[in-house]
Amino acid sequence: MRQNYEPKPLFIERMKKLLGEANYERYWKKVSEDSVRSIRTNTLKISPSNLKKRLEEKGWKITQPFKENQEIMFIESNLEPGELGRSLEHLLGYYYIQETASMLPAIALNPKPEDLVLDLCAAPGSKTTQIAAMMKNKGTIIANDPAMGRIKILASNLERCGASNAIITKKEGIALCKKLKENGFLFDKILVDAPCSGEGNIWSVKKTLLMWNINNVKSLSKIQKKLLSSAIEILKVGGEIVYSTCTHAPEENEGVLDFALKEFGERIKIEKISLPIKCSLGIDSWEENKYEKDVVKSCRVYPHIANTEGFFVAKIRRRK
Repeated sequence: MRQNYEPKPLFIERMKKLLGEANYERYWKKVSEDSVRSIRTNTLKISPSNLKKRLEEKGWKITQPFKENQEIMFIESNLEPGELGRSLEHLLGYYYIQETASMLPAIALNPKPEDLVLDLCAAPGSKTTQIAAMMKNKGTIIANDPAMGRIKILASNLERCGASNAIITKKEGIALCKKLKENGFLFDKILVDAPCSGEGNIWSVKKTLLMWNINNVKSLSKIQKKLLSSAIEILKVGGEIVYSTCTHAPEENEGVLDFALKEFGERIKIEKISLPIKCSLGIDSWEENKYEKDVVKSCRVYPHIANTEGFFVAKIRRRK
């Protein structure tokens, strides 16, 4: 039986401030429904057309909602519990069970086969395997995570998906960036998919409402600022960082970008990004904080607008 969780009054207050009263009602109606099931074709092993054919032969109803991203598929059928993860195609690594919003950071990063890429917070590997596929298993990815338990899952997913251009490291993100800088490593592309309060996951993980805490939001914001600043230090001139979270909290999103812009000044700039889903612009102020104007170039993803989980994505370029 599905368990229902009620949002805390402060969470409701903050979301209404972000969205407005009417849009909050639309948002809450959406996240109260069952979420959309999506998968990503692992193009290292199979083409989207061949995967679609195989899955349809099982009787699954498959749609590809994005013309330019045929690898993204929605499962419209009512499958048995666990059926999506038990299928032969999943076990062979032909697809990765991944929420559409989770695919956006790698799409924004747009890594090339010749790039040196750092995935700073890589586990469980959804975005790392996506980046490997986009790079056609060429170039090099440093896939880092500080927790051994999560690294085991990361390694398993890389192996299942046939991603052979990734090197796994186990180190706290800020310390890793410092060590890489000391040894002269500079990257073409960096993904900082930062640990966050997870507000955006409410659609699929209702228990997030129970765990939500404003103190957690504020403490994570401090970590995120240090992670992003550390990553910028090891980015090549002309290189790009994508900073992303699965939360709506401005303290963890625009507040972090604002900190980086003030810390690095003209050495960095926020780039406009093009994504396959509908997204809202970033906000330029929150409560008593007025942010640098370029933070509005970031992308806020809301379930009731994009038909996917909540997310935040921003791209930063190193200028000098």
